[in-house]
Amino acid sequence: MTAETSPDSASFELELKLLLEAIYLKYDYDFRNYAQSSMKRRARAAMTRFRCGTLSQLQELVVHDAQAFPLLLDFLTVQVSEMFRDPSYFAALRTRVVPLLRTYPSLKIWVAGCSGGEEAYSLAILLREEGLLDRTLIYATDINVQALRTAQAGIYGIDRLPLFTENHRLSGAKTSLSDYYTAAYGKAMLDATLRDHIVFSDHSLATDAVFAEVQLVSCRNVLIYFDRVLQDRALGLFHEALSHKGFLGIGAKESVRFSSFAKSFDPFAERDRIYRKALP
Repeated sequence: MTAETSPDSASFELELKLLLEAIYLKYDYDFRNYAQSSMKRRARAAMTRFRCGTLSQLQELVVHDAQAFPLLLDFLTVQVSEMFRDPSYFAALRTRVVPLLRTYPSLKIWVAGCSGGEEAYSLAILLREEGLLDRTLIYATDINVQALRTAQAGIYGIDRLPLFTENHRLSGAKTSLSDYYTAAYGKAMLDATLRDHIVFSDHSLATDAVFAEVQLVSCRNVLIYFDRVLQDRALGLFHEALSHKGFLGIGAKESVRFSSFAKSFDPFAERDRIYRKALP
């Protein structure tokens, strides 16, 4: 690594801005307000993968080779999740939020940044256990089309099931996770009837608008990858999408406290980062 290609160099930062601008202009994917420290790490990893000595070379590649961009997208987006991740969050949903969701004749839920679909399926299972899935539609969105294909398939490696199963148990499960999948050939396929209540769709929190009114938004471990401007934009979308006194769930290391929407959400189960839309 030379001084110019060091992530801390002025040249690297300039080239990164030019790369992200080129991606936005060419492909309409906007990473310009993602947290720079995280984006630098991912850009360095992409340079290694594509054997590019500089970000300028990487920019030239993705601008002139449309087939390279989906591969680059896997580096620029974070696709790490698990079913019932942070079980206490799902336990809080189960014990504190679900009783209030029961009061609605029908439910719409938005899982923003759904990655490989693990959280959307977790919510579907929880709602089935609580008798609410039949009147629920879950919108699961992400900017990575390949991740959405994985999510829609609902197939995960069997080696991941012990963790998923333990998380499910700790969430206060009323059934066994094995009731919701079929295992064969090293894979676990989730029950197709869960997918009947989930709509997987491409959506960018950086550029797209609200598409439905929902009673719950679950956007966890996404905001930490945004800068303050983009965090505020995302929280603004969630606030607009939520119905009267709707719920917002975010990641364990995230907060609305320092955003321009801090007064727009009231703490509800703050330890588990669940908030409620404040009254006007």
